[in-house]
Amino acid sequence: IMNKDVLGTRRGYAAVVVATMLPKKELFQLNELARANGIAFIMAVTNGVTSSIFSDFGPNHEITDATGEPTQTLAISNVEVLDSKPKLLDVAGVKEGEQVVVVTVAQNEHGLEDGDVVVLEDLRQGMEGLNGMSVTVKRVAIASPTAAKVDTRGVAFKTALGLPTESVVSNFERQYDFYKSAFDEDEGNANKKFPVRTITIFNRLAFVLNDDNGKKMLEKTSVDAFRQYQSGGLLNQVRPPIYKQYKSLAETLQGTPVPQMLRGEDWELGKGVEVHLSIAAALDFHEKNNRWPQLHNADDASQMVEIAQSISDSRKDTEGACWAQSIQYGFPMGEPRDVDEKRIARYSRLFAAELTGFCAFLGGAAAQEVIKASGKFTPIDQWVHHDEEALVVDECASNVGPLFGSRYDYQIAILGKDFHARAANQRVFLVGCGALGCEYLKGLALMGIATGKDGKIVVTDMDRIEVSNLSRQFLFRQPDVGHPKSVRGAMVVKKWNPSVNIEALEKKVGDDSEDYFNDKFWENLSVCWNALDNVQARQYTDARCLFYSKPLLESGTLGTKCNHEVVLPFRTSSYNDGKESDDNENQIAMCTLRSFPYLPKHCIEYAKQAYFSDYFEFGPDVYENFRQDPMAFFEQLDTMDSGEQSRALRMIKAFIDLQEEAGGSIDFNACVRIAFNRMMKDFRTSILDLSHSADEMEKSSGKKFWTGTKRRPRPV
Repeated sequence: IMNKDVLGTRRGYAAVVVATMLPKKELFQLNELARANGIAFIMAVTNGVTSSIFSDFGPNHEITDATGEPTQTLAISNVEVLDSKPKLLDVAGVKEGEQVVVVTVAQNEHGLEDGDVVVLEDLRQGMEGLNGMSVTVKRVAIASPTAAKVDTRGVAFKTALGLPTESVVSNFERQYDFYKSAFDEDEGNANKKFPVRTITIFNRLAFVLNDDNGKKMLEKTSVDAFRQYQSGGLLNQVRPPIYKQYKSLAETLQGTPVPQMLRGEDWELGKGVEVHLSIAAALDFHEKNNRWPQLHNADDASQMVEIAQSISDSRKDTEGACWAQSIQYGFPMGEPRDVDEKRIARYSRLFAAELTGFCAFLGGAAAQEVIKASGKFTPIDQWVHHDEEALVVDECASNVGPLFGSRYDYQIAILGKDFHARAANQRVFLVGCGALGCEYLKGLALMGIATGKDGKIVVTDMDRIEVSNLSRQFLFRQPDVGHPKSVRGAMVVKKWNPSVNIEALEKKVGDDSEDYFNDKFWENLSVCWNALDNVQARQYTDARCLFYSKPLLESGTLGTKCNHEVVLPFRTSSYNDGKESDDNENQIAMCTLRSFPYLPKHCIEYAKQAYFSDYFEFGPDVYENFRQDPMAFFEQLDTMDSGEQSRALRMIKAFIDLQEEAGGSIDFNACVRIAFNRMMKDFRTSILDLSHSADEMEKSSGKKFWTGTKRRPRPV
């Protein structure tokens, strides 16, 4: 662990991961050594139906990016200084009558929280001095009578938010007075409080001017500077570093009164106390007996219960310690109770066993914690436990033993022979063999699924393995590149467990493959398991499972996020009951892209659509079609709408004119000339034309044109 040149990198270890329970003295020493040398310490252990993960990032850990989410860039459309905050307007920390600066952004939802920090950029017209300054923001909300039932997703509400803040407040005040008057006139409401709800206005933010950031800003300018606002400006979100102090393994093993559980309801009930005491008891058991509790050993279980009770009793008078006390809603009440002997005894009896699913889960969780050593993402709060009592359903001696000495002994010791026999004869349809599909195939093979005479796994995936897949689809290696994912994945797990009956297909699951995936196929299945990457295919398999009354296991990943769903026909909601689409809900209007872009992504999208798509795809394609077969091209032209027809003909004419000017051949100098002319047309001539038209509109109407997000462009 003290090696300062790991694998020739001239760097030491960033993290140490303990994946099996070590003797108490050795475990604590390793943890202290890691803490002393700035090395992250992660322990991930699974015993029977109980799993635990512990993270220790030392006494002073810097978190540079707490969430890993992309930071927001918001376009300012208006800035208002309210000299007296209205009663109905709600901004945390700002009292009624106090001055407040409210910023309206162009986006419908800013996505920021109270206390987030933004940097002001691209302010113009006398406000340049504010550029580069950091300011803390707060959400803006407004009080509305509950009886009004305002539809915040409706068109009327969103249209109203386009008005100045004072007008928005005025509208809500009239509504408030109307409902308040009706409420007061009703004699049945005497001595009752007028019911009001708070509606967050997601296109507005308030600047905090009384914290350190605000005071620094006011040292260089005044609030009146914001009154000059006319147009433009960006708010770029920044994430200040967070510093956290972590305690050692020894400290937290004793000093965690309500250990965190994976399920919130288990934490609220204090079920983590027994797991915490069980781990402490297991360490003391090993220290006393020089071995760990043995599988299904009743004497060891009794001794573990005694040790756990003794540890709990010894901690009663220690403030903040973990001991058997009553816990309500996650808060220790200080009332002694007996330890849960049944759970601790079960922990001991199954201590030596491991389940494939728990190992996979802990491996992923521990890997995520290792990444957090870099400062990105927030580590877990030291301990997280999970205890899955539902897996232990039949502890009959003849069901969980005697064991056969097989690779499935641990699974049988926990889940029983009956379960294993049923699992061996399951018929599983795995749709997809990518990142999730590889994980599921591994788990199925290691659990012995489909190893019986009636069992079978059918895996299908149309994709071929690419080099980029190798970083996350662990069943594949370099020699597999170019081969079908399903075939190679099945080949690998078949080597791991030759008893698995598995068939690999390269078929798409959809309407056009129902000749293969027919009634007989679906009716013979036990379960369908999705490992897909698109909504359309998910919707299809969900519909098939509902039609044939088959259970569906649905899941998906997006970066570090994931979701899962168990769908039981006619017992739970189905996947199609939800609303999900592959369509981009944040489409950018073309007029915004071409004439009034106000965010960097608008310029990127314009380059993709107008430049790459038109000049490198659409234009060359239509010209080549015209050159090779003019008659077929004109037939194709008839199927286009008028706008696309005009664009296609202009592109073809441009290519013909270029060749005529160059005398039939285009050299490098001609390419430079073409590029220069295009740049002048798009980034100078068209901008000067737009600016001139806008200025003429201002003169004729008397109203300013360049306001809000419409910013005067600068020609090259």
